This record gives sequence, structure tokens and C-alpha cells, in this order.
Amino acid sequence: MKVGFFTSTFSDRPVEEVLGFAVEAGFDAVEFDARSHIKSPAAVAATVKSAQDRGLFVSSIALTGNQLEPDLSKRADLRVETLEYAEAVADCGVQVFVIFPGRDPGLAEDDNYKIFADHANTLLAATAASKLSIAIENWPGPRNDYIVTTPDGWRRAFALIPDPRFGLEFDPSHLLRLGVDPYPALVEAKERVKILHGKDTSIDAERLQAVGYYGSGWWRYRLPGRGMLDWTKFLREAQGFGFDGVISIEHEDLDFGWPRKDLDARKEGERKGLEFLRKTLARLEPRVGEKGQTN
Repeated sequence: MKVGFFTSTFSDRPVEEVLGFAVEAGFDAVEFDARSHIKSPAAVAATVKSAQDRGLFVSSIALTGNQLEPDLSKRADLRVETLEYAEAVADCGVQVFVIFPGRDPGLAEDDNYKIFADHANTLLAATAASKLSIAIENWPGPRNDYIVTTPDGWRRAFALIPDPRFGLEFDPSHLLRLGVDPYPALVEAKERVKILHGKDTSIDAERLQAVGYYGSGWWRYRLPGRGMLDWTKFLREAQGFGFDGVISIEHEDLDFGWPRKDLDARKEGERKGLEFLRKTLARLEPRVGEKGQTN
């Protein structure tokens, strides 16, 4: 498995500086935040080439935004932008394009799923000649109401979007705070996992007891190894079903300069995440036929 990071942590820094850090720190890959570091579909190819020229693998490009935006005019604009990005990502050979389903709160649940599925199927048809996968990150959104964020939601979406090129950017940190066991969830979704997010979550049991699930301050995102997840178990599960892709660190750990605070602290957080994941991967049992070599 390769280890990379999501460039959103350095959204205030120029892309060339971010790529320089990735090389200096020893990362294998980068996942570009389109909003921060690729300002338009026309810039995709040059930005990807800049990373590749430095020896970095481009795991994916992620475009934030609620694909079910309730304002129909804004939704239409986002759909056009999303299609243009999808085609540009496919054309330059990057194999994963990440979007966020979102939700239209004015529509019934079934309608949200149907409309999003129609949109995803359109993106897949438009890029059918490529190897591009369309993935969604299982982030619940700012109001904890996005669709397709739990195993039940994945089942519903996969039934409506049968093309195996549609799948998940699987992020265990969100499941931990939603009360979903990430290990069986990962295995159940194994045929649709396109990339893993390297992010952890810690829960303050005393605070949770005081305020309950609808309160605040009882959970925090953490760098890999600083939260609740058993990463050896998690990555062994992934290895067990043949995942050999990228773990992309999404650094949102307040102890290391996030968001947009001390730059050196942010870089140190990324380095610590990389070091932890490298050590964890080295401990995994080799898969059958790999002659004693670990991934």
C-alpha cells in the first residue's frame, strides 16, 4: 500500500510548495483538493504532471460541494463543474475522482438517493472509456445528514449505481463517531473501496455522558494512531481482501496546527501520520504468494 495525504490541510499554501513538502517528507502519493490546489478543470493536467514529475503518485482528486444542493440553479452549476472535472481527471489518467453526495433537505430520502444515483450514473457514462472510479467520502456533512455515509446508505446507493467504478473513499473516523463498527463495514464494502482515508477519532466518554450524542465537544478527529482505531486490524482487513491502493492521510488534528494554524506543526502532524502508518504496514502479515514481502 502507498501512503499519501490530502492537500486540503495546506489549503493556504501554493501547490508547488505542498508538492515539495510531500517529496521531502517521503510520501508516496498526494490527493489533491480541487478547491484549494486545482482551481479549474483546465488546470488538472498540468497540476497532475507537476506531481508526477516529482515522483509522486496522484491517488485522487476531490471536489467538495453538496451534489444535492437544494438551490436548483446552484446545483446545475455544480453539476456542470463536476462533469468537467470528472472528464479532465479521466483524461489525465488519475483513477479516482471523489465527490460528496450531500442532501436536499426538502426532498424525501428515496428521492435524494434516486437523484444522486442518476447524477453518478451520468458521470460514469461520460467517463466510460477510461479507468476512472467515482468515489464518495462517507463524511456526514456539516449537519450530519448527508446520504451514503453508513453501510445501509452504501447498500442503497450501490443498488442504484451498479457500475463497479462507483465506490467509496472509506474514512473510518466518521464511522467511529457515528457508532458504526468500521471493521465489518470495511469488509462488507470491499468490492467498492477505491481509496482509504488515514484519519482517526477520539471520544471523550465523560463529556459524552454529560451532553449526549447531540451535544458538542465529545469527539475529535485525530491523526492515525492517536484515536480509537486499531490500525493494524483495520489495514489487515483491507489487505485480506486484496486492497493495495493508497491510504491518504486527512490531517484535521487540532494538536498539530489544524486548521490553517502553525505551518510547521501541520507538517509535523503529516510526518507523524506517515511514520505511524509505515510502521503499521511493516507489521502486517504478508499475503499469500508475496514471498515474505509486506505491502
